[in-house]
Amino acid sequence: MSIMRRSLNIVRLLTMGAFVILILNGCALFEGLFPKEKEKNPSELMSEGINNLRWGDFEGATEAFQKVKDRYPYSRFAVEAELKMADALYKGERYDEAFEAYDAFERLHPKNSNIPYAVYQKGMCYYNQVSTFDRDQSVALRAKEEFDRLVKKFPRSEYANRSRRMIRECYIGLAEYELYVGHFYYKKKEYRAAMGRYQYLIENYPDMGQYNEALRFYSKCKEKLSKDPTEPKKSFWRQLTNL
Repeated sequence: MSIMRRSLNIVRLLTMGAFVILILNGCALFEGLFPKEKEKNPSELMSEGINNLRWGDFEGATEAFQKVKDRYPYSRFAVEAELKMADALYKGERYDEAFEAYDAFERLHPKNSNIPYAVYQKGMCYYNQVSTFDRDQSVALRAKEEFDRLVKKFPRSEYANRSRRMIRECYIGLAEYELYVGHFYYKKKEYRAAMGRYQYLIENYPDMGQYNEALRFYSKCKEKLSKDPTEPKKSFWRQLTNL
């Protein structure tokens, strides 16, 4: 019986060994049929990203440039990949992420020759989020701040000239917003509130094209208030509350 058991154990071991060999050979065969994809070098990834950017595959471009940053942070392509990734995010209208990417580029490479471009793009990230003039214009103010900073820091850059044009566009949007709010109060017959908006526009945005209309409505508000019999009493209480 012991001889038979030994024989059975030997058979089992041989069977198991053959099974393992078959599995290993199968894995090798499987790998042969489906070879592992070769990891791309930084030059190949940059080419892939640039081509994707050119053809409008902004997500694919972002991924390719991110791989350069992650896998080859010390390669000669790494800095370019940072800027290109910001461009891909910008063109994909992911403006908040693009702003962060341009901002990181500016902070990490303050001496880089592309800094004026990065600052300009930061302003454009804000500007492209300005909706209509009847909405809050805080993003227009932030865009203007970036353009102003660029003009002061790099006055001779080609992007400084572009920024000067964009500053005017921001001012126009801000002036239109003040005029819109002024008209809103005017229609509600809240003439003093309306007059405050028109006055602010007249004093701060005199050359943006809305000056004459603001001046005309400012005069209308003044005339309306002069005909309001309760206005002297309201003015008296306003003066008291401001003491």
